[in-house]
Amino acid sequence: MSDFFSVLFIGGTGAISHSCVAEALKQGMAVTVVNRGQSSRLRPDAPTAETLVADVNDAASVARALGQRHFDAAANFVSFSGADARRDIELFGPHVSHYVHISSASVYHRPLPKPPLGESTLPWNQEYEYMRGKVEAEQVFLGAFETQGFPVTIVRPAHTYDEAILPVPGSWAVADRIERGEPIVVPGDGTSLWTLTHAADLAVGLVGLLGRRTAFGESFHITGNDVLDWNQIYHAVGQALHKPPVLQHLPAELIKAATSDWFWAGLIDGDLSHSELYDSTKIRNYVPAFNPVKFFEREVYRIIAWRRDHPELARADAAEAATLARLAGAYATMKATLD
Repeated sequence: MSDFFSVLFIGGTGAISHSCVAEALKQGMAVTVVNRGQSSRLRPDAPTAETLVADVNDAASVARALGQRHFDAAANFVSFSGADARRDIELFGPHVSHYVHISSASVYHRPLPKPPLGESTLPWNQEYEYMRGKVEAEQVFLGAFETQGFPVTIVRPAHTYDEAILPVPGSWAVADRIERGEPIVVPGDGTSLWTLTHAADLAVGLVGLLGRRTAFGESFHITGNDVLDWNQIYHAVGQALHKPPVLQHLPAELIKAATSDWFWAGLIDGDLSHSELYDSTKIRNYVPAFNPVKFFEREVYRIIAWRRDHPELARADAAEAATLARLAGAYATMKATLD
């Protein structure tokens, strides 16, 4: 048994989980990560932690990996539905004293009622499968807390990024298009407000909750102070690329209709095109060290530098690139029709 506070991260290679692993190690915790060991998202500078190889969808492999071990806390970054939640209660419940479920600020219906939004607002967003799944997962976990005393805490991040993510629909394909002087389609008039949070800032809040019995059964926004509209976000990317972006504005409904097979289409229509501001008073009260200091208009320069230094990991997805080109074509067609 470790003499240090022990934490299990399920996932550990994504933007949020990678930063949480780094923060937990920085705070002197004994960190164990369980995942399939196959993610290309694991960056070359990933921090050192114990790694257990198992597939969360294969209960037997998780049981073998965990054995009889017990952890003071766990945070699960790969639970997306009610079915996942029921599975995870059975898989990890016997092994942890505190369980943190990573949900999403997308659980609230759009448009948001009277922002900035507090955690007491009822989670209910049926616009998209991802959002419906996160709502159901929260319900399952909190139901287990009420009926079984399952020691769960719900964390709701908003739009979170790090140096290896360009946090716009289309990601690196957007950077490529701006660099080439090609137009970028923006939902609506681009003035909806959006909350951005750097993963390193979020990690301070999340790691600060681990092991807190007073957080059992509670939900927390872990969001920053950085609020920009989409026009400002794209202009910040262009500034870092030294290339002013060419922005074309389309209704969110038209973007969804033109790209129904695109992962981002439902999120744009049911989430990204609405203004989103969150009240983070609760997490600040629980974790006074949570004080976001990173802002996108500066951090985007690090993102572009990371893209330059890691071309093998920052390649544009071909399907994303084709979708962005199709949207630009839809805009041109609409404009020609109106003209």
